[in-house]
Amino acid sequence: MDQYRVIYGDKNEVYTDEIVEKKSKFIANIKTVESEEEAVAFINEIKKKYYDARHNCSAFVVGTKKELVRSSDDGEPSGTAGKPMLEVLLGSDIVNVVAVVTRYFGGTLLGTGGLVRAYTQATQAGLSCCKTAIMCPGKRVEIHTDYNTIGKVLYELGQRGIEQEDSAYTDVISITVTVPEEEFDGFAKCITEISSGKSNVEVLEDVFFAKVE
Repeated sequence: MDQYRVIYGDKNEVYTDEIVEKKSKFIANIKTVESEEEAVAFINEIKKKYYDARHNCSAFVVGTKKELVRSSDDGEPSGTAGKPMLEVLLGSDIVNVVAVVTRYFGGTLLGTGGLVRAYTQATQAGLSCCKTAIMCPGKRVEIHTDYNTIGKVLYELGQRGIEQEDSAYTDVISITVTVPEEEFDGFAKCITEISSGKSNVEVLEDVFFAKVE
C-alpha cells in the first residue's frame, strides 16, 4: 500500500482565501471530496453562492493515486484558469481535493499570462490555509497480555509513540493500537520478547493512518 497526502481535518470544512490582481478579485475555496459527484456538487454550490461573479473556475483530483483529474475554465480563455489550478493541486501532491476560484472582474484585462498567474496564486493561497497529513499504511492490531507484563507493554508503546485506541481489562488484557506497516514485524517480535512469550499481537485489519505534517 502506498502512502498519499490529504487535507487534514473536518472533511466538511471549506478553506477560503483571496487575492486581488488589477482590481479583479479572485476568491479560492478548497474542500476535501472523495468522488467526482462530491466535487461537482461543491462546484455547483460555489457557483450558486457567487451567482453574480463572471467566472467560477475549478479543478479537482480524486483517488489516492490521482485516478481522476478534471478542470474547467468556465468562460475564461482556454488554458488560463482550470489548467493552472489543476497544476497547483497536482504539484501539492494532495489527493481527494477540489478547488474553485471565483473571479469578480475589476475592469482591467489581465491578458493570458496575467490570468494564469492570478488563478495559480489564488489556488496556492487557498491551499496555504489547509493543514495536510500523509496517510501511511499500517496495521490495526490487538495486543493480548497479562497483568504481570502490562507495564512493559505500555512502556514499549510509549517509547514508540503508539497511542491506545481501545482496551479491555478482564482475565486477560487486550489493547488495540495501530502500528506503521514498516514497523510491524519488529514490533510484534519485541512485544513477544519483553513479555517472555506471554503476550501476542493479533492483526485486525490493514489501515491507513494520518501523520500530520
